[in-house]
Amino acid sequence: MSTFSYIPHTSEDRRKMLEFLHISDTDELFSDIPDAVRMNRPLQLPPAMAELTLERHMLRLAGRNMHAGQVVNFLGAGSYQHYRPSVIDAIVGRSEFYTSYTPYQPEISQGMLQAIFEYQTMVSELTGMDLANASMYDGPTALAEAGLVCCAHTRRNKLVVLSTVHPEYRAVIETYAKGQSLEVVEVPFDRGVVTVDGLAQILDSTTAGVLVQYPNFFGNMEDLRSMADLAHAAGALFVVSAYPIALGLLESPGVLGADIVVAEGQSLGNSLSYGGPYLGMMAARQDLMRKLPGRIVGQTTDAKGRRGFVLTLQAREQHIRREKASSNICSNQALNALAATVFLSYLGPKGMRELALQNYHKAHYFQSKLTALPGVEAPFAQPFFNEFVVRVPHLERIQEEMLNRGYFFGLNLETYYPELKDCVLLTVTEVRTKEELDEAAAELEGLL
Repeated sequence: MSTFSYIPHTSEDRRKMLEFLHISDTDELFSDIPDAVRMNRPLQLPPAMAELTLERHMLRLAGRNMHAGQVVNFLGAGSYQHYRPSVIDAIVGRSEFYTSYTPYQPEISQGMLQAIFEYQTMVSELTGMDLANASMYDGPTALAEAGLVCCAHTRRNKLVVLSTVHPEYRAVIETYAKGQSLEVVEVPFDRGVVTVDGLAQILDSTTAGVLVQYPNFFGNMEDLRSMADLAHAAGALFVVSAYPIALGLLESPGVLGADIVVAEGQSLGNSLSYGGPYLGMMAARQDLMRKLPGRIVGQTTDAKGRRGFVLTLQAREQHIRREKASSNICSNQALNALAATVFLSYLGPKGMRELALQNYHKAHYFQSKLTALPGVEAPFAQPFFNEFVVRVPHLERIQEEMLNRGYFFGLNLETYYPELKDCVLLTVTEVRTKEELDEAAAELEGLL
């Protein structure tokens, strides 16, 4: 029998497998690895612990962390602390949902297919686009995949990306582009946004797509309509990476001229979860449907006239398109998409607007409180939603002291933009109270 009860293979099982492979020891499975690169010593690990001892050890390690529920959190920059109604876990925790996977046999997956269909419909309405696919991995890869769609559609090889797009999103785009031999050109920003003139100077006949963020990484509003007109005049597609919560208040990207809209759907009912798994959203014009990665669920009727759901389109390499596929994405984030579907259904249009208004007003209130403090200033005089930038003297010390007092005081922008020394990106969502905002401003004033 096996030494450990959780290892299923018995000694006899292993003996039969070795005999079948005509080898005497499992080490022979690695015989093609040179001795020079092998580690010929045990791993430097502490001795094994008893289960109860290990559990206590892990709890002590976990206790050294502070999560967003233990502090007043002003971090955002792509991962947002929003309220998650209890109805979400009540539904996505049902076994028929959380055990489901990509429906390769759609005729027996009607419940999951209907949920995905509803998700697609809501994403299309939220973004102002004709259709949406059945979700993707996350926001950064969705934006990079949209760039590939631009190149495939226009048969050009240059992507123009605004420098006000999230730095980590831009890094993912660079990775995708390198593998596809695509050129990526960044447009510098001026006072928190990219100017239309600055974009116009870079566009040319080789540009496949223009990729922007809405609101941008600094929380500011770019001139999407003018940028879309410029992109289209150059024969390029216009891609918008949107913040879904903001779309409860702001004009939808589709109305402003977007050809493709992507988003990180974490804020729609999904938890922070240490950075994942998250949800990539993608919507587009109808004429781009066959270029979209992933899959699209459609509604139909069966031979008896009953409503049913099918995988209408699967333009990926595992199926019929092979080398002509627009992407090698292998799955979709169905459970995360379901959480977003429940969230959007539960709030409805009025609820989404109320949620967005709370984010907007609380962020503007906090910004006004901070900029009234001596030495604190707003470097960008731009309209913003629920994220904004302020310059605080001796920022690193301030952030450390604020953390000691129970505040995650934003993201130091110098990490990504060296020219923005002492500038911090702060996020205020609906979970923050007026009392918390006032107390945070008072703590900062005392530190200054």
